[in-house]
Amino acid sequence: MTVSWSAYRRARRRSRQAWALLIVGGVAALGLLGWFFTAGQFDIAAPAADGPTAAPVFDAAWMKPVAAVHEVPQGPAADALEALPVKGRAGKDNYTREAFGQAWLDVDRNGCDTRNDILRRDLAGVVFAEGSKCRISAGHFQEPYTGKPIEFRRGQDSSAAVQIDHVVALSDAWQKGAQALTPRQRQNLANDPLNLIAADGPSNQQKGAGDAATWLPKNKSIRCHYVARQVSVKAAYGLWVTEAEKDAMKRVLGSCPGQQTIRAT
Repeated sequence: MTVSWSAYRRARRRSRQAWALLIVGGVAALGLLGWFFTAGQFDIAAPAADGPTAAPVFDAAWMKPVAAVHEVPQGPAADALEALPVKGRAGKDNYTREAFGQAWLDVDRNGCDTRNDILRRDLAGVVFAEGSKCRISAGHFQEPYTGKPIEFRRGQDSSAAVQIDHVVALSDAWQKGAQALTPRQRQNLANDPLNLIAADGPSNQQKGAGDAATWLPKNKSIRCHYVARQVSVKAAYGLWVTEAEKDAMKRVLGSCPGQQTIRAT
């Protein structure tokens, strides 16, 4: 079979073009790998700016501190995480909400129950119920777990839109050390402002008793604060983490190495 000179030249030109594309693609791939293993992996993991980056903790003007078991250590949250014990879950067959005392007690003895204290702390434009200096009837805020604005209106059908989330869920705490606490210590854990955030009702229901290995806020901007707050609560009350939970926390805190522990005062 005879091949014309022009056909031969076309074949060589296509071959050179193919090799050029392969070389360009290889260089681009190497550049992408270099970027990923230097700054890129942190850019990918970095929270998106789609909502609040933190949530309120304490307002000394009208709140009083709640005594924890230990002082929250100062410094990077990642260091505090490394200091937490790692164990499996204890049983929860004997868990009851009552083990943590009556819901929303006035533990800090400032004259107002905990739920209204947290609503007052977290909401803007708060309106008190007529004749009350504690009971919050309305307010609004940029909700931390979704990043969306939410209006709160007290009522039979509307109050559940804003719930008070235990950052470390009480059932989770029960399975990770709280059974060994005294009733007073468990009561304080359930009412400590450090462990409480006003949150979107459906998000709080979705979280349930989940830890960081099973649930994180949809708003990525607050995940570092949220995980640091969980670490801080567990350090304050002598609780442990599971291996899966610790791994999930390390992944989040790895995107924000400067994140500090959260303290209530």
